[in-house]
Amino acid sequence: MSTPHCTLTGSPFGTLPDGRPVHRWRLDSGRGVGADVLTLGGIVSGLRVPDRAGNADDVVLRLSGAAQYAAPNPYLGALVGRYGNRIAQGEFTLDGRTHHVPVTDRGHALHGGPDGFHRQLWTAAPAAANGTGLAALTLQLHSEDEEMGFPGGLDVVVTYTLDPAGTLAVDYRARTDRATVVNLTNHSYFNLAGAGSGDVLAHTLELAADTYLPVTPEAIPLGPQEPVAGTPFDFRSAHPIGDRIAAGHPQLTDAGGYDHCWVLHPPAHRGELRRAARLADPGSGRRMEVWTTEPGIQVYTGNTLDGSLAGPDGKPYERHGAVCLETQHFPDSPNRPEYPSTVLRPGEEYRSRTEFRFPHV
Repeated sequence: MSTPHCTLTGSPFGTLPDGRPVHRWRLDSGRGVGADVLTLGGIVSGLRVPDRAGNADDVVLRLSGAAQYAAPNPYLGALVGRYGNRIAQGEFTLDGRTHHVPVTDRGHALHGGPDGFHRQLWTAAPAAANGTGLAALTLQLHSEDEEMGFPGGLDVVVTYTLDPAGTLAVDYRARTDRATVVNLTNHSYFNLAGAGSGDVLAHTLELAADTYLPVTPEAIPLGPQEPVAGTPFDFRSAHPIGDRIAAGHPQLTDAGGYDHCWVLHPPAHRGELRRAARLADPGSGRRMEVWTTEPGIQVYTGNTLDGSLAGPDGKPYERHGAVCLETQHFPDSPNRPEYPSTVLRPGEEYRSRTEFRFPHV
């Protein structure tokens, strides 16, 4: 049997309210897995994966057009930065100078501010395949010094790669001309039963983490990591997401579900990939593994989805209708010297890689 050959094609995807065009790039593995990426926000606007019977369906929540993505939504599928997750009170001090990022979430900065990377138009081009048969798309963005309050002009390159085995890899690289903080991630919402098919509470989740970060009611880390043993946060072996989500634990009650960062164990060694999570849907038979070089993973169970958003087929996205698995450094790290550093300085290169693997596709 010949090796499937991946393909990459681009097409228009509508315009923004100011008339700027948005394009969609389609990556196809040649064996059933396909991904769509937009120049707006680097958004993963589709991820098609076959079920056990070979029937493919989108397993990420998506919207119908550029105008819908430009309107307020909870970062569906987007690249988030310059700093993914939260910075307390929207301020941090670096090299003796305090910087202010607009606050958008209960008095704190979230995902880089209201005009973060998720709202930017990225420059897209096919990446060199070098005869490997991969489908690869490179997105580039320049973030100006003091944009959203962050110091330094930052040049960001993100490459999406789909291989014949159906693995979607996301490689992040960045350089700065002035000391800054960087924490990039992808904010896709996964439902392995198919987008809009109901909640994901029966999905089983396994996390390679012995500890997690408890948070305040505003989702800011309280401080030290705490053991997951004996708590509803213990996913060291696979459990249905919904088993303990309503257990009455104050951390879950305050958040309306899971919205926490787990500390991956063992830590990455010199940027090596290791498995962070396994997600499975018993009904469809679809499974996904998340591999990363990052030290943490934020798990968010779509607690604020309320049916006001719907996919192109009109199916509404209800509460707990998806789960986000955001590989990243820890929230509020710029204010927490005890956490792994997110500081990037001139002459250094930020590098990170995450892979979404679909075993036995």
